[in-house]
Amino acid sequence: MILDGKLASSVQAAAEALQQGKLLGLPTETVYGLAADSDNDAAVAQIFTAKGRPANHPLIVHVASADAITRYAKQVPVFAQQLIDAFWPGPLTLILPRLPDAAKASTGGQDSVGLRCPSHPVAHAVLVACQQLNPPVWGVSAPSANKFGRVSPTTAQHVATEFGDDLLVLDGGACEVGIESTIVDCTRGVPVLLRPGAITRDDIERACGQRPLSKEELTANTPRASGTLLAHYAPNAKVRLMDGKQLQSALDVLGAEGRNIAVYHRSALKCAAKAIHLRAMPQAALATAHELFGALRDFDEIGAKLIWIETPPDTADWEGVKDRLQRAAAAG
Repeated sequence: MILDGKLASSVQAAAEALQQGKLLGLPTETVYGLAADSDNDAAVAQIFTAKGRPANHPLIVHVASADAITRYAKQVPVFAQQLIDAFWPGPLTLILPRLPDAAKASTGGQDSVGLRCPSHPVAHAVLVACQQLNPPVWGVSAPSANKFGRVSPTTAQHVATEFGDDLLVLDGGACEVGIESTIVDCTRGVPVLLRPGAITRDDIERACGQRPLSKEELTANTPRASGTLLAHYAPNAKVRLMDGKQLQSALDVLGAEGRNIAVYHRSALKCAAKAIHLRAMPQAALATAHELFGALRDFDEIGAKLIWIETPPDTADWEGVKDRLQRAAAAG
């Protein structure tokens, strides 16, 4: 069932559902999440079951403000606090050392916890309402509201299509950012970028004075984090990444007989096959991120068997989009 997130009664009903141990489709500025009370192990277990997600794959805990950090993390390094001051509320998740008894079911057996403070007004209203309940709900675990490994949802209808009418979904409109949050590991003494997103490594460096390392630069294992598996974010159709010249060559080889192929491109292309679906990719990274998962879902809806996508530029602002596309292609 979908409720209007603009209504105070809907927000209150959503908060009470979380308090009662139920699951909720929650809008955020990144993607819609499948939410449960982080401190209710049975409720969190339902997330893993509903998504078909491995139990050792950690979830991100969403909080109403930075004040809630002390309920989950035992330490906040100086550079992490600088990132909080710069980007919270917003699409940034920080991996911090976990308090021993905090959010055990959400952390995949690790001694760290991922925390985020979403900026979406509906998500914020729900989190505030949760804190005002008796007993309160201090944090909400909310991975993307889709089956594990598939395309993340950016509208309430996407969530309802994925899980059916039995799930309570709060409609907060289309997600502004469109891809999941940037994840920074703050347990190493230096920032380590585990998952790129709308907040880039350039943004992180400007905020804390340190350029984040990539996880590949470390010799020791980094914490497991949401959305970092090699194959992820996959539509039903197989995804292939190509540069503009490769795309044009592939279209030329197909000629007028090509069909069941969708092409998501930035370069100007010529296509003789009327049955091939061409969709222009925005020239700006943020605009592409906003529509990316919706575009992949649209290609599935029209029955595409193959999705050919032009590889984004190799620049910091495109890193989040490129990451999602590489993982979608790996799933094929």
